[in-house]
Amino acid sequence: MYRPLALFLGLRYSRARRSSGFVSFISASSIIGITLGVMALILGLSAMNGFERELRVRVLAVVPHAETEMVRGEISDWRSAEAMLLDTPGMVAVSPIVRLNGLLERGDKLKAVQLRAILPASEKRISDAGHYMTGQGLDELKPGENGVILGKAIANKLGVALGENITLLLPDVAAQAEASLKSPLQRRFKVVGFMEIGGQLDGLLGFIHLQDAQQALGLGDRVQGFSFRVQDLMQAQDVAFEAASKLPERMYVRSWKNSQGYLYQDIQLVRTVMYVVMLMVVAVACFNIVSTLVMAVNEKRNDIAILKTMGAGPWQIRITFMVQGMMNGLLGALFGGLLGAGLSRYLTPAIRGVESLLGHRFLNPEIYFIDFLPSELHGLDVAIVTGAAVLMSLLATLYPAWHASSLQPARELGR
Repeated sequence: MYRPLALFLGLRYSRARRSSGFVSFISASSIIGITLGVMALILGLSAMNGFERELRVRVLAVVPHAETEMVRGEISDWRSAEAMLLDTPGMVAVSPIVRLNGLLERGDKLKAVQLRAILPASEKRISDAGHYMTGQGLDELKPGENGVILGKAIANKLGVALGENITLLLPDVAAQAEASLKSPLQRRFKVVGFMEIGGQLDGLLGFIHLQDAQQALGLGDRVQGFSFRVQDLMQAQDVAFEAASKLPERMYVRSWKNSQGYLYQDIQLVRTVMYVVMLMVVAVACFNIVSTLVMAVNEKRNDIAILKTMGAGPWQIRITFMVQGMMNGLLGALFGGLLGAGLSRYLTPAIRGVESLLGHRFLNPEIYFIDFLPSELHGLDVAIVTGAAVLMSLLATLYPAWHASSLQPARELGR
């Protein structure tokens, strides 16, 4: 019976005008502080979710989940090896590769590049790189035509246009083995397309046909290794090791965690730090609830004494002031959740607008793996953040509520 009465009194006290303007200011500041903290945390988590999404759908759409490469030499009967690798639990697709690390030259301009020599039909099962390419994507690569698809940033750096020729400078492996100095190997390629992911890979990566690379390096029909696509990204390293162990040759095994794993770990670390820091901000705002309730209890000493003399029990008094204090937390969490959820949907275009206004790009594509600030709202994040804010608000009301229930009616009414 006392719960509805306590709830009624708590709601009435929370709506009543306070005699002290200072108490009203502290109460309002606690609501504003909780609102800003919850909103900032939701926006930050949405940005981290966006980075993780872009890592998956952009970077890992182009970078293979895992790769194997010969320690020495090349694989001759690579078709049989490909079938053997494909028969591995968790393996989705396998594609042969040859990698060429060298310099692209056009006029007096040079740019370091990593060219992936692939079979277009097989590579489509490995990655979605073709979705970020001009024209027909990977199908622009024809055997024997020495075509190359370059990252957009590479093309801009060299000033090369579609259909123009470019020179690839490769180290002479035979000369290195003989410890002699020779000029690098030179191979001419024709630019048949561009790839634009919107990040670091645009300035590092290019694609050529496997047969063109084999001819350029004199490999015949041999390949250097294989790239994999697996069912579970997190198990890519284990699946690649299991697959490579089936081959008699000694192989290097790499997964996306070797090349891009630091990005995933950084995202998770920033997410954790953000949780801690922003929840501390919310906790500080919740401490204002303690000050507000302590002052409210001092204002209501006579009311508390009268309620006790009329038979109100300690829990009625406690719940009354807990409800009064919880209103600040509920309002702050509600407003912060709504603002954070609403603003996170427009975070990317808002940041782009600020960048265009300032004429400055916050994320340099030469440094970061994407060139814009992404955002993805998760309902679970909103629920956790607002729930944590409400819980901390509840904890902040405990001491003032217990203090209110310990007041002695005789002492208060005798003053």
